[in-house]
Amino acid sequence: MEKIFIFDTTLRDGEQTPGVAFTGDEKLKIARALRNLGVDVIEAGFPASSSGDLKAVKAIAEEIDGPVIAALARALPDDIKKAGEALRLAKKGRIHTFIATSPVHMKYKLKKTPDEVLKIAVEAVRFAREYTEEVEFSPEDASRSDSVFLCEIVQAVIEAGAQIINIPDTVGYSTPEEFADLIRTLKSKVSGIDGVRLSVHCHNDLGMAVANSLSAAKAGARQIECAINGIGERAGNAALEEIVMAIKTREDFFNFYTGVNTREIYPTSRLVSHLTGISIQPNKAIVGKNAFRHQSGIHQDGVLKKSITYEIIAPSSVGLEESELVLGKLSGRHAFKEKLKQLGFYLNDEELEKCFNVFKQLAEKKKEVFDEDLMLIVEEQTARIPQFFSLDYIHAVTGNKILPTATVRIKKNGEVYQEASCGDGPIDATYKAIDKICRLDLTLVDYSIKSATVGKDALGEVTVKVKKDDILVSGRGSSTDIIEASAKAYINAINRLLYRYTRGENAKDN
Repeated sequence: MEKIFIFDTTLRDGEQTPGVAFTGDEKLKIARALRNLGVDVIEAGFPASSSGDLKAVKAIAEEIDGPVIAALARALPDDIKKAGEALRLAKKGRIHTFIATSPVHMKYKLKKTPDEVLKIAVEAVRFAREYTEEVEFSPEDASRSDSVFLCEIVQAVIEAGAQIINIPDTVGYSTPEEFADLIRTLKSKVSGIDGVRLSVHCHNDLGMAVANSLSAAKAGARQIECAINGIGERAGNAALEEIVMAIKTREDFFNFYTGVNTREIYPTSRLVSHLTGISIQPNKAIVGKNAFRHQSGIHQDGVLKKSITYEIIAPSSVGLEESELVLGKLSGRHAFKEKLKQLGFYLNDEELEKCFNVFKQLAEKKKEVFDEDLMLIVEEQTARIPQFFSLDYIHAVTGNKILPTATVRIKKNGEVYQEASCGDGPIDATYKAIDKICRLDLTLVDYSIKSATVGKDALGEVTVKVKKDDILVSGRGSSTDIIEASAKAYINAINRLLYRYTRGENAKDN
């Protein structure tokens, strides 16, 4: 297999993402992470753009050993001088110089003829060779350039001393087949191109940056320029994690390898997300929140039996401990049981069935059932307290202009009892209706409510303490409806109280 060199441009093109501006310290943090990741080249910045960037590139060049440290420079003497200055202490340095070659760029942006552009490019490469051994040249907007002129300028800069030729799809205009054809054209028509490393730099304006890059590699490119999380100008760059994992996962097709330590992908992705303030979309390939999460019951069952059924990449290979079963209304018993085991609950068949039925009811109300939800379900459904009373139905009406009322239906020994009551609020009315049914003279000592999980559809967990005579007991209940949770908590306390009486206890606290 041949090696594909990974050129990371997170610190240069990635910083061109609208709203992103790294401090020098942040650039160093990312550069260290990229070194640990094992990229071949770190494009540390654009020294001529600001004194801060020059200083940051210089600090990275001085500290980071291993990868080549590259600095971007327009095909201008002053840019190249500053890039050379920034790279002076680099163990391995590279000046990456560029000039636009497409008709639209030459005419409207540069206002120069093709002959003038060719001359500037050659002079820039020769000048850059005075500062670094390695010089990379990019004909900007290559994918929209005239192929004859592109071949001419590429050959000229190779003769001037450029060792790496980068072909950018600067505005993400190309398609995989078209871009591969461009690489093949250069390979066949440029004299001396086999003696240099051919590179590609693809943007994602049409969503094809990764596909274009990989097609170019199949056609003969051996360096791919990319960025962590695909950040960059406009719609961004080819995503490093997608490039690397596509090559690793489908080496049977590509017959390539990279030097990247893939276990560092996830932590590096999270670091860049944190420092840029750009959240990673949940369905983002490789590093998105949902990339290794399974919600469909069919998928969950398959993954539990053999992970390769629905996972073509092992989560551990990118730095994650394991895939995650997301429990929702589509989940089945197999996934539910496995999730409970992960949480430390080992239930018998009867308990499992009981908890599963409650879970399915909850899953109909919530988009996702969290671990805390499951723990509450298990605690409530497997408690060894006899269910003297159980809530069957509740209906409460409240408002700032009406008298709060509640209708409650409770089961006892197979019989159903119903009462209604008014109160100072819907919960007070509910408790008064329950008191009518249970016929116990109780004192509510304490009532508290908190969110047991997160989100707008979070479970509310209610805890109450009630007292009768000298016995003080607590009860808990949970629901997405706080009135229902309050009723469950009160009934749970009553059941605990009655259980204490049946055991002949008279302790002052439970």
